[in-house]
Amino acid sequence: MITTAETYHVPVLLHESIDGLAIKSGGIYVDVTFGGGGHSKEILRRLDEKAHLYSFDQDPDAEKNIVNDDRFTFVRSNFRYLKNWMRYYGVDHIDGLLADLGVSSHHFDDETRGFSFRFDAPLDMRMNKRAGTTAAEILNTYDEEQLADIFYIYGELKNARKIASIIAKTRNEKKIETTGDLMSATEKLFQREREKKEMAKMFQALRIEVNHEMDALKEMLNGAKDLLGEGGRLSVITYHSLEDRIVKNMMKAGNVEGKIKQDFFGRIETPFRLINNKVIVPSNEEQQQNPRSRSAKLRIAEKI
Repeated sequence: MITTAETYHVPVLLHESIDGLAIKSGGIYVDVTFGGGGHSKEILRRLDEKAHLYSFDQDPDAEKNIVNDDRFTFVRSNFRYLKNWMRYYGVDHIDGLLADLGVSSHHFDDETRGFSFRFDAPLDMRMNKRAGTTAAEILNTYDEEQLADIFYIYGELKNARKIASIIAKTRNEKKIETTGDLMSATEKLFQREREKKEMAKMFQALRIEVNHEMDALKEMLNGAKDLLGEGGRLSVITYHSLEDRIVKNMMKAGNVEGKIKQDFFGRIETPFRLINNKVIVPSNEEQQQNPRSRSAKLRIAEKI
């Protein structure tokens, strides 16, 4: 199991994402995805003694990486409760928020968590091991139609109905409890040349459902919109089209649905100004050093 902050998660687009915050040295900042603490440490390097950083993570494993700094507060919570926690700490506005929405390398490499099909492990997939429904419970209790919807919507799998059908048949004979059980049941449905990509999408879909990731992201972005002061920056790294679409909608239209509102003159009414019209992606060098950064996209917006 990975235990050190250095290997817990290699921060993606580190300087680009922090530069995008245009940090005010005495400001109040939030890192909603603490993980190994890489982004948080870089933010702290740019703050003076009057500033403060609040970092969120619901995974107990991330607590091993907590920074010992008077300017730092670790929040043991899902980032969907951003507004509630800021109210709790008496914070009514922030100067910037960073979110690296990727799953930490730690989760993929910890064979006990069930995030990866590289290991035969219990199908857990909870970011917060202290609460919630596991992937195994979902696979064994959701009806066939619910499962098909998860694989189609969150995994964008065209054969979602076939996957759901074979899972339903398999679990009637024996519970699906491990990653090996799931792969054995479904691998014949994937074309050999796309097998790993399709399986990754199936695992992604389950992980999103287990952790209610889309709902949490929407709540966090709405909270960020309300908390950011004028000139405050939102810097968000996404890894798949579903979450990227939600972030793009918020930054362009001011809402997660992407509903465009226009004034009398036809100008789009939005609380944000885009800093980068084109998404920022990792350099070839970063992608070679950290292959898991390949699908990363960085979007930055400023509150107006």
